Amino acid sequence: MAEPPYQRHDVRQRDIVNHAISVQETSNTMSAIEYLKAQDIAPDVIERVLLEPQRRRGPLAH
Repeated sequence: MAEPPYQRHDVRQRDIVNHAISVQETSNTMSAIEYLKAQDIAPDVIERVLLEPQRRRGPLAH
């Protein structure tokens, strides 16, 4: 059975993104953006997870 195309396979990237979301919630968006950029996360991913939270993947995506 094929997995949905949106399912996340990169555990390291998942952890980085989750940390950035925490940074955004406790500090500010700019700090979270800078953290993600320093971790080489793609700009489209940064935009989606920080600026469009309704488009974030659910907690079951791993």
